Amino acid sequence: MSDSLVILLTGAFAAVACSLLGTFLLLRGMSLVGDAVSHAVLPGIVVAFLLTHSVSALPVVLGAAAVGLLTVFLIETLVKTRRVKADASIAIVFPALFALGVLLIARFLDQKDLDLDCVLFGEITFAGLDTVRILGAEVSQPMLVLGGAMVVNLAFVFLFYKELKLATFDAALASALGISPVLIHYLLMGAVSVTTVASFEAIGAVLVVAFLIVPAATAHLLTDRLWLMLVLSAAIGIASAATGYVTAIALNVSVSGMMAAAMGAFFVVTWLLAPREGVIGRFVARRRARERFALALVLERLARQPADESELMKDLAWPRERLGEVVATLRRNGLVELAGAAMRPTPMGLGFLSATAA
Repeated sequence: MSDSLVILLTGAFAAVACSLLGTFLLLRGMSLVGDAVSHAVLPGIVVAFLLTHSVSALPVVLGAAAVGLLTVFLIETLVKTRRVKADASIAIVFPALFALGVLLIARFLDQKDLDLDCVLFGEITFAGLDTVRILGAEVSQPMLVLGGAMVVNLAFVFLFYKELKLATFDAALASALGISPVLIHYLLMGAVSVTTVASFEAIGAVLVVAFLIVPAATAHLLTDRLWLMLVLSAAIGIASAATGYVTAIALNVSVSGMMAAAMGAFFVVTWLLAPREGVIGRFVARRRARERFALALVLERLARQPADESELMKDLAWPRERLGEVVATLRRNGLVELAGAAMRPTPMGLGFLSATAA
């Protein structure tokens, strides 16, 4: 398998694994918690390494998951005191735990099997160099790990889709149906922790955060349907990984950085052009609504009594140019007709007025 294909698959697997969980984090208003967990698991990784002197998957995953759940517990404990708001709680817990992990690496593991640059930035371009032998073939270990994380997260979302959906949108209903929102919450946070540590070596914490948040936020601009949002977020993540890799090779820049930049570009384009939630779409919709209101206002006045433009301008106190535009639109669409020198609504105009009022 070529290095390019390994890098693309590694990025795609990471994108899907993170974006599936990120969708639920976004809908639960917990995107920053995902950011916090993805950084705060660092001391768990370091402690697991110090205790076992091994970077094997199980101890590191357990250490990361434990600290990830501890992060969520500490944040929620501070919020429940009602003296610290949620954003401030995140800002207190996450830097403290992350700084602890950085200090532990600098003190005990600098230039060893774990180092700060690896944890923060990763290096996806080296994914093809770290291999294991399977059935006589050399296979990229980061690709295998992230592929496994993707499969586990797909299974988690598929098996607990109903529970995740209910706990996200209506925790009270979930409790009434015998589903524990607290359990679902901590299962989700545990999955985020495990996915984060699975992604560290290959793509680093920064790209993990981007994959957790940006594809889901982009998909949310396009749809409100949960299943479609999950599909779109995964697709956007994959497209960002592929676009970022191709662009990075062409420009000879960081692959991880360009993948994150590609995600940002997809978000900006969607933010501008999304049919309903995009900036341009909302501007056009507001302009159309104002135009319909102006047409209805003139029609309502004419329905009460036919009038010419001078009378309309006096009654409505509009500038002549603005009134002329509205009257021209009414005539062009057959909504008014002349009755001598005055105008009155046509049957089509009265129908338009009734539809607008409804």
